[in-house]
Amino acid sequence: MPIEETIQKEKDDMSVLTEISENLQKGKAKVVKQLVQQAIDEGISVQQILDEGLLDGMNVVGEKFKNNEVFVPEVLVAARAMNMGAELLKPLMAEAGVQAAGKVCIGTIQGDLHDIGKNLVKMMMEGKGLEVVDLGTDVAPETYVQTAIDQGCQVICCSALLTTTMGKMEDVVHKAEEAGIRDKVKIMVGGAPVTQAFCDQIGADCYTPDAASAADAAVAFCRQAG
Repeated sequence: MPIEETIQKEKDDMSVLTEISENLQKGKAKVVKQLVQQAIDEGISVQQILDEGLLDGMNVVGEKFKNNEVFVPEVLVAARAMNMGAELLKPLMAEAGVQAAGKVCIGTIQGDLHDIGKNLVKMMMEGKGLEVVDLGTDVAPETYVQTAIDQGCQVICCSALLTTTMGKMEDVVHKAEEAGIRDKVKIMVGGAPVTQAFCDQIGADCYTPDAASAADAAVAFCRQAG
């Protein structure tokens, strides 16, 4: 291919990837899906579409959310757009050997049925390229641990909204110790009543005050484990 054509192709690739990122930030799910299909048809690599299109857009949304420039509704529509684009890529990712950045299991602790915060963290984590096993709400401590063992998760993420349920998070730490995986798995805790002091007190690895920070921390832990 002549050099002029190569340069033009790179420009075209960049423009469609930039469009994916920008439309994702605006939450335009159908447009994102069309653009992802266009990028696939044009022969852009799955990894590139993921990194420079979808994840790039979610990173911008995550940073804005952290800085209170956008709020939960904007994050939800952006995440929906990302998921629609990702659905097209999933079958191709396995073929191309694209690896997730790491694997996390997440759930709201036993006795607690609140899931908005947990869902937000899950979306932010997926937006960072992590594979997330969602255990739902009212999750028993042993379920987190068994899932981490069975699924090979590097991180366990526990959420709570009630002061009456957050004590159960300590049981997750103990169950991980009993199962002999405490040195292999990082335990993250979060939710409205949870603090850094509480995290330290129960012997968990990490507390973050918001969903975007939780996603960043999980990626860092998975990199360490890798």
